[in-house]
Amino acid sequence: MSESLNGATRLYPIVGDPIAQVKSPSGVTRTLAERGHNAICVPAHVAPGDLADFFGTMARVRNVDGVIVTVPHKFASFAFCASTTPRAKVLRAVNSIRRNPDGSWHGDMSDGQAFVQAQIGAGATPQGARALLVGAGGAGSAIGLALLEAGVRELVVHDSDAARVDRLVGVLREQGKGEVRAGTADPTGFDMVCNATPSGMREGDPLPVAADLLRPAMSVGDVITAPEVTPLLQAARAIGCRTATGVDMFRVVQGLIVDFLLDR
Repeated sequence: MSESLNGATRLYPIVGDPIAQVKSPSGVTRTLAERGHNAICVPAHVAPGDLADFFGTMARVRNVDGVIVTVPHKFASFAFCASTTPRAKVLRAVNSIRRNPDGSWHGDMSDGQAFVQAQIGAGATPQGARALLVGAGGAGSAIGLALLEAGVRELVVHDSDAARVDRLVGVLREQGKGEVRAGTADPTGFDMVCNATPSGMREGDPLPVAADLLRPAMSVGDVITAPEVTPLLQAARAIGCRTATGVDMFRVVQGLIVDFLLDR
């Protein structure tokens, strides 16, 4: 890969804080090369207080064609976009940004679409489904919107932060797609169970939903990439549920981001 780098190579930083945990740089660089693009994705460790300076600098670096955004900058980076896709405008958050012809930034948020596509790939059927979403932060917000766009008839949102739930329910209700309400983490009666919290990353974390209430007909998805098979997914598989991992989601979102960066 390094042998192909030259003065014509285009740059796509991925910005986050911390950044050492991200897996995107090699995969995105490889995908760009597979699509015939001389470009490289490089990690950029930027603290929240330095984000404005970062985007100001990137705007002046002529061979930076776009930026990939990870935690905790997805909401804050929205403010640096002169234009966005409709879904990013609704969420007021972005995970990928490319140059407009005038040099300004155009943003998108594809985390939700990636999660839903991974679920569908694992056998889920969102159309007409009842879905439980646990987690109303950045990832949860994107997943909630994508679930409604995929045709779920009812979406119940749960989070330990009631204010975040109220905000997300309000935003999603404005879309006029399906019934959206706040609720508990009880998965009884749902077709899809979606974890958008970090619960399960560390040993000893409580399960985001009660595993003994899962049923084989359910589809269960998790945003966590490490461990790939979280305790929630282990329990779901033992019961016979269809499952999609955070790694499944990551593989999908990587392609969606590259498509957006290359305007395809």
